[in-house]
Amino acid sequence: MTDLHLNQISKDVIAAAIEVHKTLGPGLLESVYQNCLFLELKERGIKFKAQAIVPLTYKGTAIQKDYIIDFLVEDQIVLELKAIETVLPIHEAQLLTYLKLADKPLGLLINFNVSKLTDGITRRVNNFKE
Repeated sequence: MTDLHLNQISKDVIAAAIEVHKTLGPGLLESVYQNCLFLELKERGIKFKAQAIVPLTYKGTAIQKDYIIDFLVEDQIVLELKAIETVLPIHEAQLLTYLKLADKPLGLLINFNVSKLTDGITRRVNNFKE
């Protein structure tokens, strides 16, 4: 997948999230936004896996603990959702860790608990040229 294509997909995902936020507004539970974004991505024909499992390995050994990311879009973009008052550095670190564990090039952390959704979007890369 080209960098240009990844950028376009991320724009499409952000547009879908903006539509959800515009329709619902802030202040709801994360699970509500997840369910609605699921429907919005599906309606837009964007390929994704919800609640995607990322196996954990330590020094080449599989650990009996999997991590679950909210959405894996086009098998390339990790999408983590929040509905919290403030995104903390630990939330951004979580996204970066998921990118590394899943070996994916691009991640979006979207916090729906903001007045304007574009203020709640954090984009991070893992070995990807923007």
